[in-house]
Amino acid sequence: MQYFKPFLYLGVLMCCLTNCSKDQDDFPVTNSEINDFVWKGMNVFYLYKDDVPDLADTRFNSNSEYQSYLNSFSNPEDLFYNLLYNRQLEDRFSWITDDYIALEQQFSGEYITHGMEYGLVKLSSGSAVFGYVRYVMPNTDAERKGIKRGDLFNRVNGENLYYNSPLDSNIDLMQGSSYTIGLATYNNQGTEDKSDDTVESIADEIALTKSSYTENPIHDQKILDINGKKVGYLMYNGFTGTNAFDSQLNATFGSFRSGGVTDLVLDLRYNPGGSVSTATWLASMITGQYTGEVFVQEQWNSDWQSYFEANSPESLKNPFTDVMEKRNSSNSVVFSETLNHLNLNKVYVITTQSTASASELVINGLEPYIDVVQVGDVTVGKYQASRTLYDSPTYSKSEVNPTHTYAMQPLIFKSLNAAGKTDYYEGLDPDIPLKEDYGNLGVLGDVKEPLLEAALQDIRGTSRKVYTKETFGLEELSNSKSNIPLPNAMYVD
Repeated sequence: MQYFKPFLYLGVLMCCLTNCSKDQDDFPVTNSEINDFVWKGMNVFYLYKDDVPDLADTRFNSNSEYQSYLNSFSNPEDLFYNLLYNRQLEDRFSWITDDYIALEQQFSGEYITHGMEYGLVKLSSGSAVFGYVRYVMPNTDAERKGIKRGDLFNRVNGENLYYNSPLDSNIDLMQGSSYTIGLATYNNQGTEDKSDDTVESIADEIALTKSSYTENPIHDQKILDINGKKVGYLMYNGFTGTNAFDSQLNATFGSFRSGGVTDLVLDLRYNPGGSVSTATWLASMITGQYTGEVFVQEQWNSDWQSYFEANSPESLKNPFTDVMEKRNSSNSVVFSETLNHLNLNKVYVITTQSTASASELVINGLEPYIDVVQVGDVTVGKYQASRTLYDSPTYSKSEVNPTHTYAMQPLIFKSLNAAGKTDYYEGLDPDIPLKEDYGNLGVLGDVKEPLLEAALQDIRGTSRKVYTKETFGLEELSNSKSNIPLPNAMYVD
């Protein structure tokens, strides 16, 4: 898939747009110059350009009017967020950063962490907040301190966590580079009704320190023997798009295939998304019988959409494939592997309200072709892809302006499956609804872990409990990956 195509075609489109070249000199960069990069990059690529009057090609009658507009914003962030369309619904996900180096590290799976992946939850009554440990990464401070999945905490540095509103809360205490958590226990009062649940402090405290870490997105993979069926289980926590991790993913499916796997449970409950390429390859590994068929279609802003439809309509279609292949800006192959296929007609996918973006792309893209049984909770609802735009003549890393490290991650196209389904901004609904129970999270990958057990019961054909919305109840406010530079990302490589 040629995700360098916008840059290959950029010269054609730029002929009819404002000149974006800039002189490199020894003077410090000004806010106005970075604002110039922001406006012009958004004018070229932003998915919702047609809906933002300030991004119209005819917006300014003179260069002085344009400069006056740029100077009206005191910093690049203010300009960028002012240019976004319908931030409450359509575009909740475009970002700008003043440190693209940290952004690039995150894309590769590297970020600053103590190794405790957690969620923060508000109790139904009052303002009290507690954290629950989702999982612990190996060889991290959290593992060394003995933290495990299911541990609960309600204090940081001795302060009880609370949330009344975005402006009246202390959950940002979790963003520190080091802190001490106070452990707690969960009391559901012996009922499924969450309105009277409480979290009670215990004396134990654990000091944690963050450091740089690269997370392997394959948290767990195994083959389960379920009533004589070989069931593959894969917990996959991020579409990082790196060669090494993509290769490991392919090798995992090779093990599934050689192990005779006939059913698959794909656990994406904590996967915030990532590379569109890796998502396409994962869907192709699950199947194999649809090579060449459309996995996902792209819809860009009207400038790009018209150009692609007139000059390269096939580039708007990303097909299932037999080969993982990456190309550079010169269209030379820099990575290639033949895919291992399972040729399945059905897949189980575990989801929560932290399942987003490229994870949702896998579900939506597979649905026109095979039976996708979604187990768990409603997903985030991100169907758009973004791309990193640098301050350079082509918005790529090549010839980047060395005087600053600003970069943008705006939405550039929205994805549609082969049946045209898109705009699922309220998320994808589960077929088997079941929220995680903070008082009984279970062990990930264990057949008795509640969400995996629900999937396995369906595979066995045995009866399962029906859960109603009344038993759900608690509001999850945030999680550990919400604090990294780009949560819920779906980006093109």
